[in-house]
Amino acid sequence: MFEPQLTPEVFDRAIVAIALTAGREHRLVYRNDAFRDLFGPRPLGVPVGELFTEPQEEGLVDTLDLVLADTTARQVTTPRTLEGSGDGEREHRHFVYSCSPVASRFGPGVLVAAIDTTGQVHSAQRAQRLSTERLHALQRYEALVSAVSQLVWTAQPDGVMTELVPGWERLTGHPWRDTMDEAWMSLVHPNDRAGLRERWMEAEAGEPAMFEHTYRLRFASGEYRHITARGVPIVREGELVEWVGATADVEDRWRTRLRERLLADTMAVTESVGPEDAFAAVAGLVVPELTDACTVFLLSERGHGATTGTRIASTSRAGLPPLPPLRGQTFRLGPVALRAVADRTPALLTFPPGEIPSGVVPEESARWLAAAGATSLTLLPLVIDGTPTALAAAATCQGSPPPGRGDIDLLQEVLQRAQGALGQTLELQRTRHAALILQRALLTEPPAVPGARLAARYQPGNRTAEVGGDWYDAFLLPDGSLTLTIGDVAGHDLTAATTMGQFRSMLRSVAYNATPGHTPADTLSALDRAAEGLGIGSFATAVHVQLTRSGRGWFAAWSNAGHPPPLLLPADGPARYLTSDLTDVPLCVAPAEERRTHRAGLAAGDTLILYTDGLVEVPGEHLTTGLDRLAHTAGRARDRPLDDLCDHLLAQVPDARDDIALLAFRPDVPPA
Repeated sequence: MFEPQLTPEVFDRAIVAIALTAGREHRLVYRNDAFRDLFGPRPLGVPVGELFTEPQEEGLVDTLDLVLADTTARQVTTPRTLEGSGDGEREHRHFVYSCSPVASRFGPGVLVAAIDTTGQVHSAQRAQRLSTERLHALQRYEALVSAVSQLVWTAQPDGVMTELVPGWERLTGHPWRDTMDEAWMSLVHPNDRAGLRERWMEAEAGEPAMFEHTYRLRFASGEYRHITARGVPIVREGELVEWVGATADVEDRWRTRLRERLLADTMAVTESVGPEDAFAAVAGLVVPELTDACTVFLLSERGHGATTGTRIASTSRAGLPPLPPLRGQTFRLGPVALRAVADRTPALLTFPPGEIPSGVVPEESARWLAAAGATSLTLLPLVIDGTPTALAAAATCQGSPPPGRGDIDLLQEVLQRAQGALGQTLELQRTRHAALILQRALLTEPPAVPGARLAARYQPGNRTAEVGGDWYDAFLLPDGSLTLTIGDVAGHDLTAATTMGQFRSMLRSVAYNATPGHTPADTLSALDRAAEGLGIGSFATAVHVQLTRSGRGWFAAWSNAGHPPPLLLPADGPARYLTSDLTDVPLCVAPAEERRTHRAGLAAGDTLILYTDGLVEVPGEHLTTGLDRLAHTAGRARDRPLDDLCDHLLAQVPDARDDIALLAFRPDVPPA
């Protein structure tokens, strides 16, 4: 990638002929006085291929094309000849030139440097000596042009380094060392030493190519800053003879790019399923770029001014000991943490490696920090909706220095940016929890039925706050018959759960007080009319079943209000759905429309399964696929005990995003 860093006017008074081209057509956009003296007037803005048409200059455009294509400098060391050029006293002038990729205000282009070698050609011995010296100087000059320099150095193939443009001692406060020994490496950030060594060894061992690596260096002020080292190999006659390089401070650019990326990554928090995932995503934002490990504690008040924290998420960089599992560890905050929470400002604790102050984190976390050789802890309160809700503890480990002021500021900014998403996640979790409490309070245990087995299940979906209106009910009527109902109220919120409770209560009342001869269709019709009259108009589906004993088996009568059909698993025979040619509409759609009752017999050992659509519906999949899957799965597991069968069916759902209610009934098989 070219970086705009060349101002061609610096070459106006240079003794070397300098020209600059731009673009793939190689337009001449600059030439200095020495270039005009050597080549004569060549107009600007014209492609080089049109300006240099002489036969002896053949191949110039091809060389420019190659330099732009692979951004590698090239030299033409065979002397070229200009006929009839110069001041007229000499008929021929000779030169060599080089082409280097550069970027300027004109865009990507090529810097052409030409050296007049006329005198050298006329005097072979003198020409050999001067051309070699000038060529070496030109190669070094090209290498320096290709790197933005703060300090410039050379390195021999054996690793010995020489500082050409001093700057190391000014940056680090330490004298320059000619080898990358332990004293030299001690100034490099501990986490970056291995990567720097590995990258340099790769450059030395492989084909000569540009070496470039960014790492953190301890400056004279004591802080670590990111620097970029670039080295260009100098090859003569196919042999690497030295490296010419430059080192530049890139801390400000690196931190700006990191900040932009981390703040963009906070969007991932909004996609988290629950608080644990959301806080884990927040901790993952800052590891390993800003800290080695991060743990988040959810805060709560326990009375008498005591504040406790519960570990809800933690993460660490590679190479550290395994983190202890999340077990809901709770501890009472110590003075430092309490002050950080009260002042809503970060607090930095530094200490000898592994010597964790007591009371700062739970004992289990403190043991892990000691094993990881922690040297600092930064406590950062997370204020959500105006209240300190969580506390993040960021640790540096295994010789890593404590964070600087800039690191702490960026840590705080990233966590603050995520607070809105965290607040939304916590609010959705509270809503979900309240709905689940209401829903489970209404879904009572099914009754014991003499001569039969009955099992019920309710499984909330895996969406963050979407508790729906799925419900079931089972109770015995005064005449000894059994009623089973499965239903689903539209919506996934607290309102849906509340409406579900109203439907369930009204249906219980209607069914229990029904007169003899009252059918399941009559019960659903009465429920529909009551919901309309009382203003509980919410779209809902349901299947209502009445089971009575018939000889050694049972007789089922049911009515279906737009709900997925019941599944019958005969003790001996294929599974089948209880459907009919005529389908009744859901509840709260057309209360006056007539409903139908259907009938079937159940033999001993048969299984009747009622369920809500979460058991068979998968996003992007046709409903019939889910129904076929349920019939196949249930058919193969029909011999399992009823409770095991229900658990097995729930476990086989490919994507349990929606709530699932499930009822299963099985007449006992009489003893032989």
